[in-house]
Amino acid sequence: MEELQGKRAELSIDRPETLSKVAHALSSPVRLSIMRALGQRSMSVGELAEALDIPMSTTALAVKTLEEAGIITSETQPGTRGSMKLCSRRLDTIAITLNPEVENSTSTLVMHMPIGGYSIAEGIKPTCGLAGPAAYIGEMDDPSAFYVTDRFAAQLLWFRQGALEYRFSFPAREAMIYDWLEISFEACSEAPMYRDPWKSDITVSVNGKKLGVWTCPCDCGGRHGKLTPAWWSELSTQFGFLKTWRVDKDGSYLEGTQIGGTTLEDLDIGRKDYLSVRIEVAADAENAGGLNLFGEGFGDYAQPLVLRVGYHMHDGGDE
Repeated sequence: MEELQGKRAELSIDRPETLSKVAHALSSPVRLSIMRALGQRSMSVGELAEALDIPMSTTALAVKTLEEAGIITSETQPGTRGSMKLCSRRLDTIAITLNPEVENSTSTLVMHMPIGGYSIAEGIKPTCGLAGPAAYIGEMDDPSAFYVTDRFAAQLLWFRQGALEYRFSFPAREAMIYDWLEISFEACSEAPMYRDPWKSDITVSVNGKKLGVWTCPCDCGGRHGKLTPAWWSELSTQFGFLKTWRVDKDGSYLEGTQIGGTTLEDLDIGRKDYLSVRIEVAADAENAGGLNLFGEGFGDYAQPLVLRVGYHMHDGGDE
């Protein structure tokens, strides 16, 4: 279902099939209890049945309904007796639009940036490094490695303190009116090996304007990331959280919750021939716990840094 992007679902009355399927899946108290249980950790069907004190058959049917609606995911893993089905939450936020869209009123511009495609690496402090699909890139704990030419192949990078600035080529078309902007990436804190809890305040800014700060709870490990290559040590960071930052005419948001007053107008989009996205762990952060940033070949989510811009055209504009 293309309406389900990352950990957030954008549903609309104009796409009733998806909306009805998700609404039906969430209409059962049993299925809602399963979603609540999966909010803490991944669980097998057997563990869910035991935790909720319901029959295995009822649990399996409820899991199937949630999975078909795209709300949870599951994978088969070896168990003590044969195999088991491990379930995880697919979505954290669901937004429903009940107003029909005006045909052809809004378009979305989507741009992907490799995590090694930054223009500036500033104030990088160890522990730090980069990793590609099959090996480390440059020297470990050497900030100068962030400027080796092989960095564009990075699928994981990490540092305890510092900032990366990505510059997206941006069409400054006079006929375009910008409605909203979103930035999405997978990230977590950075500790030696991995550690939970291990908080880190990660700041995102666009065109020099701070959207807000996300306090990541931990450096994620303990299981192999779904996309993490086999050569990467099980004792190191494995996966992160997929987070979506949004800014519109009213303010800035993280996963649908307003976190700041920066508006789209504050960003002065179109004034330069590029748009700047800065991801930072500041030296004066209350929780200076570092950053791991994942590409499409590491972690749990097959995406690099993704920028989405919603826009419409002036009357008489030519799309």
